[in-house]
Amino acid sequence: MSLAQHWPDRPTHRRVWSLAWPMMLSNITVPLLGLVDTAVIGHLPEPHYLGAVAIGGMIFSILYWAFGFLRMGTTGMVAQAHGREDGDRLRMLLGQSLVLGACIGLLILLLRTPLTTLALPLMGPEPDVLTEATRYTEIRAFGAPAVLCNFALLGWFVGMQNTRIALILLTSTNLLNMLLDLLFVFGLGMKADGVALATVLAEYFSLLLGLWFCRRLLLKTAGQWLWPQLRRLRDYKALIQVNRYLFVRTVSLLLTFAFFTAQGAQQGTSILSANAVLLNFLLLISNALDGFAHATEALIGQTVGQRNLDRFKRTLGCTAFWSLISAIMLTLVFWMGGREIILLLTDIEEVREAASRYLPWVIALPLIGCWSFLLDGLFIGTTRVKIMQDTMLFSVLCVFVPIWWVTQPMGNHGLWLALISLFAARGISGSWMFWRHHRRNAWFD
Repeated sequence: MSLAQHWPDRPTHRRVWSLAWPMMLSNITVPLLGLVDTAVIGHLPEPHYLGAVAIGGMIFSILYWAFGFLRMGTTGMVAQAHGREDGDRLRMLLGQSLVLGACIGLLILLLRTPLTTLALPLMGPEPDVLTEATRYTEIRAFGAPAVLCNFALLGWFVGMQNTRIALILLTSTNLLNMLLDLLFVFGLGMKADGVALATVLAEYFSLLLGLWFCRRLLLKTAGQWLWPQLRRLRDYKALIQVNRYLFVRTVSLLLTFAFFTAQGAQQGTSILSANAVLLNFLLLISNALDGFAHATEALIGQTVGQRNLDRFKRTLGCTAFWSLISAIMLTLVFWMGGREIILLLTDIEEVREAASRYLPWVIALPLIGCWSFLLDGLFIGTTRVKIMQDTMLFSVLCVFVPIWWVTQPMGNHGLWLALISLFAARGISGSWMFWRHHRRNAWFD
């Protein structure tokens, strides 16, 4: 595809930015919430409360991340229905995604005790931490239906090209969570259970607010609810198929990062801590580049629904341009200020020295990884999510694992080389699949 022939015009740039910046800001609120939880519980006299929130929160972060397909799978299909101005299907996808999220959430709630019994001992906590963490996770599990329904709502709003509602939802929910943290812990004298209860109440507040926004949008959207399609299992086939591929892709990525952390731990506490510090750089990268990935999902999905090839090319050219510019800016920031960022993140001298030693890998990461973020947005918007699954499995099994195996004598440098190669392989294999589809003009099949 020649981007010069289909260079995006000014309205396309404005549209991309109008969708990208709210998602960038909303992404930033998520780690801020974790910092507030840590700060509130960290002021209690006993350290085991902080440990309980840390390991309990990690379990739910991993668990919910695995079901992130409810957001991604909904976005692409909604964006295409939005492009076709198919109000009936927009309602059906919203209803089906909410039903699917609620069912999975209720299953997590019903299985909370065995899940807690299996997962917490794997973290190796002390007995007092284990007791408090068990109380924390038992309470947090009650929020599972709300969290997964919120994933579906966020995906629906992004597909409808209304990322400002997503920003309002995430910002207001996290603000409420912070206020409830202060009330329950400092006002009512609760401990880790207070932090868990604050999170659960905020999650249900987000669900109710999101449903209210949905109602307002649907009142302005032509169409009607087809209730039989919400009751027949066979009508869920397309949504389940899309989500199945995304689930495999996400679990593969989760296992890779878990393996990365475990291998760093085997090299000593300072290496483990240094890698944890440097992974915060990856969090910054994803927060920035995910904004353009979300814009790609929504706008590309709309062009597929409209079967507008020219607009498809202009949109992809625009999001590729701004993704590259953002990656260059991040690389420059990490190159010029990476050591200062490390100093802000840790006071431990040996961790600072170790993190600075491996900083060059992180400096290269934005330019190498930006294409995988962009292509994920493209494949979600076109609902070609099987490509995401296949390229991820290829990148993990045929690139990450072999490179890690060969470079073990290099220590942590070899581990980072394997991780960088994973992102490069995803970008290269995804680009090859993109070229195959584009050459056959298969996007609208």
